[in-house]
Amino acid sequence: MIARLAADGLPPLQGWQLFSWDFNVVPVALLAAALGLYLWGVRRNDTLHPRHRWPLGRTIAWIAANVTTAVAIFSFVGVYDRELFWDHMVQHLLLIMVAAPLYAVASPLQLAWRATTGSSHMVVTEVLRSSVANLLGHPAVAFVLYAVVIPISHLTVWYNYTLTQESVHNLEHLVFLLVGFMFWRQIFGNDPNRYRLQPPLQLVYLFLAVPIDTFTGLSLANETHEIFPAYLAMHRTWGPSLVTDLHVGGDVMWVGGDTLMLWPMIPVALRWMHLEERRAARIDSELEAQRAADELGSGPTPVSHPGS
Repeated sequence: MIARLAADGLPPLQGWQLFSWDFNVVPVALLAAALGLYLWGVRRNDTLHPRHRWPLGRTIAWIAANVTTAVAIFSFVGVYDRELFWDHMVQHLLLIMVAAPLYAVASPLQLAWRATTGSSHMVVTEVLRSSVANLLGHPAVAFVLYAVVIPISHLTVWYNYTLTQESVHNLEHLVFLLVGFMFWRQIFGNDPNRYRLQPPLQLVYLFLAVPIDTFTGLSLANETHEIFPAYLAMHRTWGPSLVTDLHVGGDVMWVGGDTLMLWPMIPVALRWMHLEERRAARIDSELEAQRAADELGSGPTPVSHPGS
């Protein structure tokens, strides 16, 4: 059973309300367009480059990212995201820690470059080579944006605006996805980028990002009173108290955010190990070749015969 709920006077989040859905025309249209354009790009790439077909795994990642975004926005998570603070935190993690890295794995910028020809290809190439693209692709810029957006969107008056202004609320979703994509493309995917972090620096990059979620989560979990006036004005009569709701949301941010930030370190560490193994094998091969050359050069001296 799927119930469509109104924005005000939501019933307790239990039972059949966990199957609630609320679809909004604009985000539905954006997700449908994103999915359609990507699939068109895959088909176009496979037509133009039949010997270098687009990897199926990236297509699956794009579909999974769209599904995750839809669940975060349209399911009960999206229905109750302005009613319960902890629910908003779950939505936040789904968008920036699950959907965004999946979008990065899908490498949409590379697909756009490979699926276009003629003047369109030239435009895409110029955009990807532009100073703006180089700036936005810099790991430091992505890291700083992440470090600024996370605390500001949860510890300042900005969050209260998302509770009272629908347009600001929708903008927040888009910001989470864009900033998350910029952050995670430094770790996953194969989009064209002037800057490439090697696995050791990727590990440092992720380690430095962990305290951002920790600080934000602990700040919320240690509050002694409700800090967002909009929740006080809602007069919710069910569920956890306002302060408890705030604390649970902080714990979700702290524990969930740190966990989701730490797990990508596993494939990065494996990538580093594989890189070191290949480097060691190459060095061994070069040393073996040098040893063989030295042995050949120091072979037995030819014997000279009288009269020759």
